[in-house]
Amino acid sequence: MELCSTAVSCMAAFLLLHLGLISSMAQQNEVQTGLVGGEVTLKCTGIPLDSKLSRDEVSWMYYKTLLWRTENNNAWRTSAFPTHRADVKMENKQLRMWDLKLSDAGIYTCKSSSHEVRISLHIFKLTVSLDGHFLQNEVPELILMQNSSSPLPNLKITLFNSNNNKVIPELQSKTHQKYIVNLKKLEATDSGTWLCQVRSDSPLINQNISFVIKVLGFQNPDLERKYATVDSTVILSWHLNSQKIKWKEGFTGQLNWKQQEGANAHELLDFKVTAQGELHETKKSSNFLFEIPERNAEIIIEVKLPKVYFNHSGQYQCQLEYQGRHVQSKIELVVMKVSANPDGPLSRGANMTLTCQVSGPLPPNAYLRWERVNGTNMDVKNSRQHEIKLEVNISAAGLWSCHLIEDNDRKISLHYHVEEAPVWISYVIIGASVAGSLLVFALGCLCIISGISWQRRMQRRKRMAQARQYLLENKTCQCQHRLN
Repeated sequence: MELCSTAVSCMAAFLLLHLGLISSMAQQNEVQTGLVGGEVTLKCTGIPLDSKLSRDEVSWMYYKTLLWRTENNNAWRTSAFPTHRADVKMENKQLRMWDLKLSDAGIYTCKSSSHEVRISLHIFKLTVSLDGHFLQNEVPELILMQNSSSPLPNLKITLFNSNNNKVIPELQSKTHQKYIVNLKKLEATDSGTWLCQVRSDSPLINQNISFVIKVLGFQNPDLERKYATVDSTVILSWHLNSQKIKWKEGFTGQLNWKQQEGANAHELLDFKVTAQGELHETKKSSNFLFEIPERNAEIIIEVKLPKVYFNHSGQYQCQLEYQGRHVQSKIELVVMKVSANPDGPLSRGANMTLTCQVSGPLPPNAYLRWERVNGTNMDVKNSRQHEIKLEVNISAAGLWSCHLIEDNDRKISLHYHVEEAPVWISYVIIGASVAGSLLVFALGCLCIISGISWQRRMQRRKRMAQARQYLLENKTCQCQHRLN
């Protein structure tokens, strides 16, 4: 009996230990993450599909509130079950939820007769300012919110742009529930799908949140410099990126010109782009001679100057407007002209001054150069930094060229052909010079002779006057004598 009692005690202890082990193995705690507006599937892990457990009672609870349960293969829902945003698959008892809200975070428990799975649902919400629609140079604001049943963890946020390059955001404010960060100023090339990587060590979280940013703007730089020579034809173009980024909102814009900074701007045209991507332009200026070239499928704002004048130089600014916000891109047109003094053929032995001038300031890496084609190093002259006018004194005829050089690259050139005067013209000029000199000499001699003659006449008149005075005085003395 004692042996049997001992054996029964041992058996009981073994069974208790075994049941405890089974119980500890049947209870599971998991962490799942979800996104606001997204979908999540909570799995009732540990319930075999081909066993009696699949026919036993299974229930889903939110904290202590019953949501759903089965009994004898019949399922029913309570009033707390979000019917329009959730369902349970009978074959595997998985709870699927969609259109998630922050308030959906919490503890969900899947319970059967011998299994219990507790799932902590951690919900994130990422909000992008301006609904993700930006103009160039604007700064997006990202707001990341979290909600969970347990104490909210500290999050590490890493951002990757549309080119998969890591971006370091600027943290504006932080609480356990809300993180607010700012990005850098956007460029047109930043359009695309970005990635926000959220991590936590406790609980272990590694959540990727993708979001779309669209940056409306120009494929041109903010400030572009274009060079042209007088009497040439130039086309100024601004390429919009609305088609490339599939911008589905309408916007407007205008093109202005002003000759220099601080001067009054003149509106050349305005335009409107519809939500369907159709471009409509209206010419505004009648005093400025320009044309609007025919467009292709791309959305391009263009003006054509068929004949450039020196006073066409200045700033051409294209501006976009969307919901009261603006972005602009400028093209600075710099015009070159050349002139000669004196104008005309160059006589043998004579000199001429050639002048090359541009309409506006040049960057530090640009300068002007005069040179004679097929000439020597003595026929080359460069301007100093920031000079916009270069003069060269020449005595040799031929083809002279003025170049505008930027970063050792010739941007534009303008030629001036100095003709050599024919020999007979030189003789005529020499003869005219000699004749002119002789004429001047003759006139000088005539003036001298005339001066001498005039001086002699004056001296003769003076002597005659003196003689008359003398005679008059003599007669007066004689008369006085006779009276005495």
